[in-house]
Amino acid sequence: MNRPIVYVGMSADLVHPGHLNIISEAAKIGSVTVGLLTDKAIASYKRLPYMKYEDRFKVVSSIKGVDLVVPQETLDYTTNLERYKPEFVLHGDDWREGVQRQARQKVIETLSKWGGELIEIPYTEGVSSTGFNNALKELGTTPDLRRGKLRRLLAAKSIVKFMESHSGLSGLIVENTKVTINGVVSEFDGMWSSSLTDSTLKGKPDIEAVDVTSRVTSLNDILEVTSKPVIFDADTGGKIEHLQFTVRTLERLGVSAMVIEDKIGLKKNSLLGNDVEQTQDSVDGFSKKIRACKSAQITDDFMVIARIESLILETGMEDALLRANAYISAGADAIMIHSRHKSPAEIFEFCEKYAKFSEKVPLVAVPSSYNEVTENELQQRGVNIVIYANQLLRASYPAMHEVAESILNFGRSFEADANLLPISSILELIPGTK
Repeated sequence: MNRPIVYVGMSADLVHPGHLNIISEAAKIGSVTVGLLTDKAIASYKRLPYMKYEDRFKVVSSIKGVDLVVPQETLDYTTNLERYKPEFVLHGDDWREGVQRQARQKVIETLSKWGGELIEIPYTEGVSSTGFNNALKELGTTPDLRRGKLRRLLAAKSIVKFMESHSGLSGLIVENTKVTINGVVSEFDGMWSSSLTDSTLKGKPDIEAVDVTSRVTSLNDILEVTSKPVIFDADTGGKIEHLQFTVRTLERLGVSAMVIEDKIGLKKNSLLGNDVEQTQDSVDGFSKKIRACKSAQITDDFMVIARIESLILETGMEDALLRANAYISAGADAIMIHSRHKSPAEIFEFCEKYAKFSEKVPLVAVPSSYNEVTENELQQRGVNIVIYANQLLRASYPAMHEVAESILNFGRSFEADANLLPISSILELIPGTK
């Protein structure tokens, strides 16, 4: 006698007694089919899951009572329900509010087409995914897990957001800041280790005066207290003979990617453009740098991102496109296109023409000067990674300057208190302080 099909949708990233209880109750009713949410489905409404889909598949398949595991590509159950026509869908009663409320209603509507039934069981008390997530954050991560996250994010999300981090404290801000918009959690996906902000923090000019060893020391402060992936700004990359050491150092630390820009000579900040003397590398010369980086790396996870300065130096759109093609052929894992104009028009034009390439890699944009553009506008034009390159450090200076002036003006710190973080908040912000 064929048992009725009971469909159970779950992410199963952190399997706990609540999951086991749902599967057990479903098995009492019929044959259990688990719709396992893919990484992309989970990342559409919250963070990237800790475990890859393939690993979660193995775990769920081995649970007693599970008869079949199938991928569920979206938060919406409709496609899978119409394919498998289950008599029952079983879910915890905690999805009546929040981002899954609409998914619940669509399940009810879809099941009604063939007389199916939604069964909801009480939420398992004492089990909190948020608590488990916080515990995992306190444990930290490993270099191998962190390094591979960027490639996973690119596979799971339509656009990935990186925020500049220049210290352990700013790293914690990037790691923990999140907002909820229409029931969907929005947060930064990773951190950008900027040469500009690292140099500025040390009171030095952005001319590669801070060497890689010093940069790595600062980077370690961030890596020790965070778990999100890091993209490292390697400026011009320096001499080609030194690149292999930079690549392997970053790989060993768990950095996901490095960016090198196609300029030579004394490095000057790109936003200065032709107002200062800057020299773009030849296509062949920079392609050799890319190949040197790729031949030096040991893991498949690490990415080399080629930054094109043609629009910055006003050498033309065709030059930028030619270089993009050449750098991809040389092995670049992603292309960063940069502009210093307040309008995103030339970035949009590049994106439109880049979309016609027969061979493409992820596209990176840094909207520092053209900052009125939205992530949605960039995403619609094919941008995969957006980097907010220096905003946190730029925010810190005026705040500190205002407090310093206030203390000088009043001869005491009382008036500055309104602009200061309470000591109690500092104690809560830094793990292990209490």
